[in-house]
Amino acid sequence: PTTPGQRRQQPSETEDWKAVNEDLQKSCRYVIKNQTTGDRLKIRVVAVNAGGRSPPVSLPEAVLVKEVADRPKVRLPRFLRQRYVAHVGEKINLTIPFTGKPKPVVTWTKNGQPLDKKRVNIRSTERDSILFIRASEREDSGVYEMCVKVDDFDDKASLTLQIVELPGPPASVKIVDTWGFNVALEWTPPSDNGNTDITGYTIQKADKKTGDWFTVLEHYHRLNATISDLIMGNTYKFRVFAENKCGISEGAALTKDEAKILKTGIEYKAPEYKEHDFSEAPKFTTSLGDRATTVGYSTKLLCSVRGYPKPKIEWMKNQMIIGDDPKFRQICVQGICSLEIRKPGNFDGGVYACRAKNDHGEATVSCKLEVKQPAVADADKK
Repeated sequence: PTTPGQRRQQPSETEDWKAVNEDLQKSCRYVIKNQTTGDRLKIRVVAVNAGGRSPPVSLPEAVLVKEVADRPKVRLPRFLRQRYVAHVGEKINLTIPFTGKPKPVVTWTKNGQPLDKKRVNIRSTERDSILFIRASEREDSGVYEMCVKVDDFDDKASLTLQIVELPGPPASVKIVDTWGFNVALEWTPPSDNGNTDITGYTIQKADKKTGDWFTVLEHYHRLNATISDLIMGNTYKFRVFAENKCGISEGAALTKDEAKILKTGIEYKAPEYKEHDFSEAPKFTTSLGDRATTVGYSTKLLCSVRGYPKPKIEWMKNQMIIGDDPKFRQICVQGICSLEIRKPGNFDGGVYACRAKNDHGEATVSCKLEVKQPAVADADKK
């Protein structure tokens, strides 16, 4: 059997081969130390056994001795590891530190494409890179990826910007029914949510005589409501505003029709109303959105559903019903359904789904949850 033999080196200008290991090496790996930066070395290896030495095998090209590079590493700040939300018009000024030696080459992309230099300004030093947007617009939303490279080594990190603004008004609102001192309203979500989830609605009423508007419901989550305690003999109109995390929409959806609360008398005969059937199959009015979190940081999935009778809600992970697993907290109030994943681990990522059922049907929405490893600042340098 052969024994790995001596490794020999030679400065490329001469043919004077010299063994760099005094003893025979059994390992197939060897580090040649204490070389002069800038030299070019030819290297060959000879195998040795009881029968003697093998012919040498040489590297095809001389090796340049150069300073050992520190592998590049992006140190993405913790607040940027989840979605970074800013309002339209705000200034974005984000500093992302990195390490590496010699000075890494820094490049940026947005959604996999080169940055628009008219919108985004990048300035990089030897220690960090700064992403600057003077006045953000919704079009600046997206996934920005930063890459640092030293020789053949590189490291990448991505951050998600979400630029939000006030929502538009609900697309429409109508009076569904009027009886006694009550009016039933229905409306549809706004066509423009301001690039973020709708968090509720504000409903107002106005008497035709005065025209003054009064709020009757605030932060209301459903798409239908019954307005009660109206005054006999008055005629009302209604309007609905949408609300997101930026605030309430500037405009409102206004009912085309009016609701008159009729007076009751001896000769008054109440009109015959066809009983309104509120039965409805489940329908999700807000879907689940894909999310990313870090190991150990609890996160919450949110969606909203309507339906009558009240739907039964089931949460699933990778098509398996979660049930009463204590790691998860399930809440459904006024059609707002939430699933909290408490201190997620490496195996808690996957496809999560919310299923709503009642006697008239069922509906399902789903999203992906990515659980990332936390960055360890010191371990990477070793």
